[in-house]
Amino acid sequence: MAFWLWCLLFAIHSFYIWWIIGYGGAKRVEGWRSFFLVSWFALDWNAEQIRMYVLLIWLISLFFFMMGVINPEYRFI
Repeated sequence: MAFWLWCLLFAIHSFYIWWIIGYGGAKRVEGWRSFFLVSWFALDWNAEQIRMYVLLIWLISLFFFMMGVINPEYRFI
């Protein structure tokens, strides 16, 4: 995968995370919408649980992003 595409995909993912954590996205996603926007097991989670889960997912994806930046062989879809 091209470096610019790798960075663009991470930027889009980070923008979504930023909306969930910082701008009330978790509150809007609570309930049945969390099934589609977070995951199937988040149906009965409150906003704080969704924010924590999304933050952990972002930290893991940051690790994989950095691995892809350092070693281009790790860039996969």
